[in-house]
Amino acid sequence: MTQTPEIVVLGQLGAVYGVKGWLKVQSYTDDVEAIFDYHPWQIRKQGKTQTVKVEEWRRHNKGLIAKLVGIDDRDAAHLLTGADIEIQADQLPELPEDEFYWRDLIGMTVVNTEGYNMGVVDQLMATASNDVMVVKANSNDAFGRSERLIPFIQSQYIQTVDRENKRIVVDWPSDF
Repeated sequence: MTQTPEIVVLGQLGAVYGVKGWLKVQSYTDDVEAIFDYHPWQIRKQGKTQTVKVEEWRRHNKGLIAKLVGIDDRDAAHLLTGADIEIQADQLPELPEDEFYWRDLIGMTVVNTEGYNMGVVDQLMATASNDVMVVKANSNDAFGRSERLIPFIQSQYIQTVDRENKRIVVDWPSDF
């Protein structure tokens, strides 16, 4: 049985820039320029995927622009606007034991230090000061919560992250 490789979205192709096939690039990587460390890219638009190579890239104002191999004019570039930039998950670097990719945390059960099941990590958000877990509460939550926002600060609120059992233990009150 062949297993389909896990796909990770690294960014998105934006508007056309100029007439020679350049496109604006929105990067979702922590260091925005790191998107160019991964190759080749798989780009997906309207359910169709194609492999592309970056011929050249540079910073432009506060953003990034890229020229893809074989995309030489504005019309060809326009067909790619809005496409997701993807790679296979196994292309991502291994992280130290105490660091996590957001995709690894999503779906984990969150339990506080008193053993109360607070729900499941639905998504994470970046804020100016730290990342925040959005925990979707169980339907029968004793405190009537539908979701909780818990700062992902390992030395303060996050006690343990158990990858194997998909469980996060937090020092967070059940009624908050």
